[in-house]
Amino acid sequence: MGTLTAKDIEHVFESLRKGLVPERGIDTFAVGIEKQRAELHRQLELATSGEGTIKFLRGGYGCGKTFMARLALLDAQAQGFATSFVVVSDNDLKFQRFDDVYRKVMTELGTVSCPRGALSDILDRWIGRVEDGLIAVGEDEAAADFDEKVQQRLEADLASLTGGQAPQDFIRVIQTIFRLKQAGEAAEAGALISWLCGSGNVAASSKKVAGIKGDIGSRDALDYLRGVLEIVKAAGYKGLLIVIDEAETILRMRSDSRHKSLNGIRQIADAAGSYPGMLWLFTGTPEFFDTRHGVAGLTPLHDRIRFLKQGAYASLRQAQLELVPFDAERLRSVALRLRELYPCTTRGLVEERVSDAFIDRLVAEVTKGFRGDVGVVPRQFLREFVTQLDLVEENEDYIPMDNYGFDPGRLSRADLTPQEQQYLGGSTADLGMEEEGDAAELIPTEDVW
Repeated sequence: MGTLTAKDIEHVFESLRKGLVPERGIDTFAVGIEKQRAELHRQLELATSGEGTIKFLRGGYGCGKTFMARLALLDAQAQGFATSFVVVSDNDLKFQRFDDVYRKVMTELGTVSCPRGALSDILDRWIGRVEDGLIAVGEDEAAADFDEKVQQRLEADLASLTGGQAPQDFIRVIQTIFRLKQAGEAAEAGALISWLCGSGNVAASSKKVAGIKGDIGSRDALDYLRGVLEIVKAAGYKGLLIVIDEAETILRMRSDSRHKSLNGIRQIADAAGSYPGMLWLFTGTPEFFDTRHGVAGLTPLHDRIRFLKQGAYASLRQAQLELVPFDAERLRSVALRLRELYPCTTRGLVEERVSDAFIDRLVAEVTKGFRGDVGVVPRQFLREFVTQLDLVEENEDYIPMDNYGFDPGRLSRADLTPQEQQYLGGSTADLGMEEEGDAAELIPTEDVW
């Protein structure tokens, strides 16, 4: 905990108050997932050694998939990776259009020093390393032709790193970005960086400067991603982790879009090994992986990433990495960690009133409110717990043991996820899945890009 800043700690508790997974500081209360975390570290080691790989994180609602994915992202950045964290949306992310996926990945591209939209910073680092390399072999950076030699090296390096697979427009745009930056034309360079990130809103005049037309298409996006990956590594990063969170959202799409999106994931899985240094991490529910609406309906993908379990045992190294539901002891351990981390001026009073006994009571009451299922309660439990910490800190006469009682009825539907609503008396219809009969057709296996 000593490495966390006061700003990081405040971010943790502000996120928990809103029922969100914090984007940093979460390793301080990561409890009960040590084995799964170690397996993801192994995957990062594979990527570091030059492997391209993919992993699927499975677990029911409340198991902490997003938490685990966020933790993987922080671990990857700490180990020197660039990262991207993409949340699946049924409105603007369909896997049958890889240009959509590419655009999302690039928008969320981040590093330790630049959390989001980091391509410009990564390009600068790469160009800087190229310049340093030329200077190291005797080139004069003050010479009139130095910038030209840098451009030539950029093109040669890209061709070498990508095995000649980088599109010519990709190379041309990067060279133009370098030239514009050297000329102090930051706005024009920024427009081309936006184009390189997949934006469809770049003016034709900006594209004309680089001699390009149109936007990055679905069939070209994989090659552009390969080029970006090689630049990431050439800039000094070990590789790239791409998280695709909440893949089960695909189940809410219309059947045609769902089928095509699952085919898109199949193609990503098939191609993963040819992207050395890149790790894809998808998260999804058992329903996403195991039903005919989802992965189980697409035989080529299901056969490749099938989840195998021997009684209570499942190998961590298979394609799907399982997260088990929370239990009361794990919730209690998280609460104790958070109580220790909580920023306050009355530490003794907080620990006395939000006691171990009260934490046990809170676990029991919130669990009872959600039909006794501990696995579904973590998000609401943590909101309730942080509220109790806040009330003790803000009111010297507030005693949780005397005043607290969990009443599910006071939770508004706006504060509840569809799954939480279901446990509090909703129905499966609340989940918004398109209804199909048991005899729904299996997903066609044709390519869709």
